Amino acid sequence: MSKETIAFIGTGVMGKSMAGHLLNAGFPIQVYNRTKSKTEDLVASGATWCGTPGAASKGADIIITIVGFPKDVEEVYLAEDGILANAQSGCLLIDMTTSSPALAKKIADAAKEKGIGSLDAPVSGGDLGAKEARLSIMVGGSQDNFNRALPIFEIIGKNIQLQGEAGAGQFTKMCNQIAIAAGMVGITEAMAYAKQSGLDPFQVLKSIETGAAGSWSLSNLSPRALKGDFAPGFYVKHFIKDMRIAIESADEMGLELPGLKLAKTLYDKLAAQGGENDGTQSLLKIYDPEA
Repeated sequence: MSKETIAFIGTGVMGKSMAGHLLNAGFPIQVYNRTKSKTEDLVASGATWCGTPGAASKGADIIITIVGFPKDVEEVYLAEDGILANAQSGCLLIDMTTSSPALAKKIADAAKEKGIGSLDAPVSGGDLGAKEARLSIMVGGSQDNFNRALPIFEIIGKNIQLQGEAGAGQFTKMCNQIAIAAGMVGITEAMAYAKQSGLDPFQVLKSIETGAAGSWSLSNLSPRALKGDFAPGFYVKHFIKDMRIAIESADEMGLELPGLKLAKTLYDKLAAQGGENDGTQSLLKIYDPEA
């Protein structure tokens, strides 16, 4: 039986690897990215280049997006030549961008009116998780649509959870980002403290990463930062966007999140110093300008 055709829109730091796994699994891929050169490897491996999100959507059974900001999500889905204007009835939309829960609900409602299924399915795991096909995938939408998408998700991820109806995936990703934000402040302060006290921070990591302080960020991002490797597994500018979404939605719920607001203040300072295109581990520069 032939596999469903997938439109994959957004082949950046994470999307390129995700699309590659699906291509390698034998799915026909129609690919679009705003910067065409970022799709060249996929096209060379058999994907079909399309000039717009709408063109990529035509004839696709599954349409996956992972773009930068909520405004980009809104544009690719709701523009005159966007996804919803070109997607066929019965197809399934899967937005894997970290975006606004309210926008996820808006897209779900618009899709339903056209007889189209939809899921919001943001991911966590960064560039390594995408490359190694072990992303955590947080999903909002119906059980039927989740069941249809599950074989796709299992190709690119390991921890796949349906959290509730439309928007629930995005709310869950905000929980993830809130935990990471406060954690990154603690991690970078610990590394700065280790260096200032005359310790070898790499040796310190050996002691603390397997104890109560242990986390994925501590084990994977601290060594990068200490080596001066600030290449993005996840961009500072996108993390700031996520924190802003989380703060706005928390404010709407009447929930005060002082730890998150502090973290955003520090990342805003880092971005103002020219670090918006670095990885999140570059927060160390705020504490150690020589890093």
